[in-house]
Amino acid sequence: MTTKPQILKISQSEKSRLFSVERLDLKFSNGATRQFERLTNKGRGAVMVVAVNENNEVLLIREYAAGFEDYVLTLPKGVIDPGEDAIIAANRELQEEAGYAANRLTPIKRMSAAPNYMGHMLDLVIAQDLYPNRLEGDEPEQLEVIPFPLEHIEELVQQDEFHEGRAIAALYLAKQWLNNQP
Repeated sequence: MTTKPQILKISQSEKSRLFSVERLDLKFSNGATRQFERLTNKGRGAVMVVAVNENNEVLLIREYAAGFEDYVLTLPKGVIDPGEDAIIAANRELQEEAGYAANRLTPIKRMSAAPNYMGHMLDLVIAQDLYPNRLEGDEPEQLEVIPFPLEHIEELVQQDEFHEGRAIAALYLAKQWLNNQP
């Protein structure tokens, strides 16, 4: 069995409005010492929603991604607010970003994005039995909603505009889960 490294020291190296970076001084079981940096996990987590309409289409959104200085296609997602669980947060984010609510929401997987550098977790939720309902969100502009046939996700993942790894994984997990439903 692998022995976890000993944490010799944890210190905050940077902090912004959104992120805090910690430096960890570690000692491994073989005596090697290293410094690692990570984004700290101070939040309640986040959700990503695969919303499937009555035509078996997944609802994508096009939103501005500051990291790439461009618009990208992705799935509705956001942080879990105080007092919410993943289901409530997923339905709220779906309404804020896509203008739909769901009568059926099912959590199917907890995922991480880059576990070597951050401890953030994301709950993947399937939303079904959709109906129009928009909530005011924190987005600076109304997001474009694009229905895409779930049966053609292989074509979607080949599009340059759809490249978020979590969203790609979410679609394949959702398709597998939906195919196994009676």
